[in-house]
Order: sequence, then structure tokens, then C-alpha cells
Amino acid sequence: MSEAATYEIVERDEAGNITTTYLASGGSRVDVIRPKETKSYVQQVLDVFLPAGFPQSVTEDYIQYQIYDSLQAFSSSIAGMLASRAVLEGVGVGDANASPTAALLLSVLQESMGRIATILFAHRLGTALEPECKIYRLAADVFNDTAMILDCLSPAFPKPIRVLVLGFSSVLRSLCGVCAGSAKASLSAHFAKRGNLGELNAKDSSQETVISLLGMLAGSVVVSWVSTPIATWTTLIALLSIHLATNYAAVKAVSMRCLNRQRANIVFSSILQHGEVLSPSDVSKRERVFERDGILRWADDEIVGYCKIGVSLEALLSRFDRGHTLTGSVDLRNMGMSELLHVFADEAYILWPALSDDNALIVLKEGCTPIDQLKAWTHALLLARRARGEMGKPDADGASRLAELRRTLETTRGLFAESSKALRQRGWELEVAALETRAGTRAEIRSQKKS
Repeated sequence: MSEAATYEIVERDEAGNITTTYLASGGSRVDVIRPKETKSYVQQVLDVFLPAGFPQSVTEDYIQYQIYDSLQAFSSSIAGMLASRAVLEGVGVGDANASPTAALLLSVLQESMGRIATILFAHRLGTALEPECKIYRLAADVFNDTAMILDCLSPAFPKPIRVLVLGFSSVLRSLCGVCAGSAKASLSAHFAKRGNLGELNAKDSSQETVISLLGMLAGSVVVSWVSTPIATWTTLIALLSIHLATNYAAVKAVSMRCLNRQRANIVFSSILQHGEVLSPSDVSKRERVFERDGILRWADDEIVGYCKIGVSLEALLSRFDRGHTLTGSVDLRNMGMSELLHVFADEAYILWPALSDDNALIVLKEGCTPIDQLKAWTHALLLARRARGEMGKPDADGASRLAELRRTLETTRGLFAESSKALRQRGWELEVAALETRAGTRAEIRSQKKS
């Protein structure tokens, strides 16, 4: 009879640390070996506020972002208490002539204006919040800080104007809520590596709770010591400066893995110019937090043009010639529409180059994928670059524009055939659509043969 084998079974936690080792020999005995507790009390407390499996369960930029985010939340909490004190003074706290009914009606007016603003803002910019989450994350705090300044200014105004000031402050806070909430959702999805989005949000709420509590305690001391107008404004400006600076640092620390318009400009112009595929961390160091919508910028930071993606076919047709007043049909004098459609017959988009100072236009076809959108944007970028250097006159005739469209299309096809795999290896998520900042349209093209 052969000797029975001995088995060793090792259990690990989410972070890869060994929690228990089991030794099973030939008999019925199983030895259980537990490692000595190596975590300090500080580490055990931090585990309450960090996602399970940290740091392996989140992206590398998570901890840097959270540090700056905590600092900005702490300073904002203190500044918020100074603003709240000013609002209470504005609604009549301490004034024997103030009416509780008037204060209630003012509160109702503020809430109403804020909720209406929330609906309108979400409708107007809802599509742009995810692709440009870094912009709107910082913009949210600009809105919030502006609202605090208005709150502190409100007691200096007469009552009728004070109502308008406080109402506008409520609108700004509502805009902050929309921007911050949407941006936070996108950033949380970026940080979560192991499908742990729910737990990451829960731990983030725990962090915010502690930071808010500490901010309230520190704010109570500040409010009790700061009472004169000069001291109040000095403290408020200092806190808001720290708030915006740390928030800017937090946003800059994030290395998003999806390609929006600005990141697509940086990545593909770098490939075309230098043959180098940049990583998300490389791009985050070069991208601007605030960038003009639709800009086409080359690797050397030169602005080569502007582009709109997801436009209607009617917008493209308007570039050819004016439509007839009665029928609305368009006379294509310089170029046949069928010729343009033939150039992009095998693509999921139609691109019309910029003329003079106009924007380039991209019409997306039904069923286009995120990669098709990236290809269309890269094609527009390449075309704008060549128009600056090689094409000469931007208002060339139709044949010249068609020829240039064909040449740049072949270059774009070759670029994506060669670099798609390298982009994924560098960490880019090409399947995430992040180029459209407005609700766009899709065109279904059907060919009809003559009988």
C-alpha cells in the first residue's frame, strides 16, 4: 500500500495576504496554522474606511485622489459653516422684527429654484457629465464656492435683493449637486477594478462621514473665534483657496482609461507624430482640466481645428449650399452626395472637413461602435492637421476634398489596424463611448438601384 500524500491548502484574503494554512496528512488529521497578527491598530482602523483588498482592488490613482478629496472636503465643511451663519443672519436670526413665515417662504423659494435648476441642467448637460467627469468634478466645487461667497454677501443687501442673491446661491448649489453626483459615479466606476463598485461607494461614504464630522468640530471652533467681517472674509477666502487647490490636485491625479475628445487628441496625435503609444498616466499629465469642447489639438499643443460629432445629416447638408425655401431640398453644386457616401460606404460614419473657420462635422451611422467614433474623431484630427500643412487652401473644390478624404481615410484605417492592440495593452478601454457630449443622432443609409 503506497504512502498517502500530504496536502497544503492556503487561504488568502482580498489583498492576497495569507489568512490560514491547512495541512492534511494521510490520516484524518488536519492541522490549522494561522499567521500571527501583523496589522497594527492603525491599519485595522484604516481597513474600516478602505475597500476590501486595498490596494489591489482599486486603481493606482485611488489613494492619491482620496487624500486630496478628503482635504478639500474638510476645508469645505468649515467654509460651509461660515456661509451658514451668514444665511441665518440674512433670514433674520437675532432680529426681533423678523418673521418666521418670511424665513419659511424664502426657504421654499430657494428649494424651488434649486430643483428647477437641477432638472434643466441635467437635461442640458447630462450627456457630457460622464465623458468630461474631471471637468465637472472641479466645476461642481467652483459652483459650490461661489454659492458660499454669495451667502456671505447676502446680509449686506436689502431684503428684496437678498432674496434674489440667496435664490441664485441655491441654483448654484443645485448645479454642484448634479455635477458632483455624476462625476463621483464615473470616478468610482474608474477606481473599482474587481467589480467592487458598491463596496467602494460605501467606504467612500464612511470617509465622507468622518471628514464631515471633523470639519464640523473644527468649524465650531473657527466660527466661535471668527466674528468680525475682516476675519470672516480672510478665513473664508483662505479656506476656499485650499478647497479649490486640493480639488484641482485631486482631479489631476486621476488617470482615466477611456478616450474622450481631449485624450483622443493627445493619444492619436502622439502616435501619428512620434509613433509612441501613451499610457493613461502619461496622458493625465498632459491633459487640461478645462478644455474647449470640440477642439482638435495636435501633439505639439497646436490647435488645428474644431469638430462636432454626432450631428444630424441636415447639419452636414447645410455646408453644401442653401436649401430651397419651399421644398427644403439641397443643391450640391461642388460635390455629389453619392460621391461622399461612396467614400464612407464601409465606415460607420460620414466626415465633412472644415471649410475656412467652420467646424468639421461627423455624422454617425446606425450601429456605430465606440471604436468607430474614435476612428471618426482621429480622421477629423488628421484631416485638420494636413489641411494646415499640405492642402493649402481650405476651400478647395469638391474633387480635391474627396481626394484628401480618401487619402486620410486610408491612413486612419492603417493606424487603427496597427495600434488597437497596443492601446489595449497600455490600459486604454476602447469599448467605452466617451466622445459625444450632446445627445446625437444616427443615420441609416439605404441604397436604391434604378430599375
